[in-house]
Amino acid sequence: MTLADYLPIALTFLIGLGFSAVALTLSWWLAPRNPTPEKLAPYECGIVPLQEPAQRFPVKFYLVAMLFVIFDVEIVFLFLWAVRFEQLGWAGIAAVGLFVALLIETLGYVWKRGALDWNVARRERYRRVVAPDVTEEAA
Repeated sequence: MTLADYLPIALTFLIGLGFSAVALTLSWWLAPRNPTPEKLAPYECGIVPLQEPAQRFPVKFYLVAMLFVIFDVEIVFLFLWAVRFEQLGWAGIAAVGLFVALLIETLGYVWKRGALDWNVARRERYRRVVAPDVTEEAA
């Protein structure tokens, strides 16, 4: 494949980027700016919030969602590899082997760090043993 074969892809990308920039700029420029307390209040199922929430949304849910997205993208790459399996040969097998090995290593690291551990006490105990606080080392 030559560089000219990638020209339609680059052109599509640039058109999409340009359209997005124009749309965002126009919406920012044309939008009315009159904030009211009602507009600034968080919307939750149509109920007016009477007080601040008792606790914030735990970050661990965000971490699990990010890990899901990462490993979901892995499945997309593996599907694309499986479609072209016969044409890729041994180089394709080696590349996918390295890719899967890195993902397994990443999963092991995340698991070892306690990102998938919902028991907070056990996770904190692990962090004190494996990764002591910097302030403790200086003392």
